[in-house]
Amino acid sequence: MKTPNYTQAQVAQITDAYQQGQDIEQIADAVGKSVRSVRSKLVREGVYVAKPKTTSKKVLGPTKKELLRELDGHMDTKGLEGATKEAIERLIGIIAN
Repeated sequence: MKTPNYTQAQVAQITDAYQQGQDIEQIADAVGKSVRSVRSKLVREGVYVAKPKTTSKKVLGPTKKELLRELDGHMDTKGLEGATKEAIERLIGIIAN
């Protein structure tokens, strides 16, 4: 028979500590387990709440591929795949004038 990774006492300890707002890193240190293990156990126990994902700093606007397609209407873009988005935008600005 397989021995459980967590005793009932450890499960109670980590869930209580988590619900009281203690960091998972501190909880993991206290029970001698990895952060990943403790987080997984809290998920299985139904108490873990994932932190909201940070928003992307991606700039909105046309993608590099879309800019190349636009430029393709004015000239052959073969070989420009490695150019930066900013360089392609400057080229479009030159051609548009």
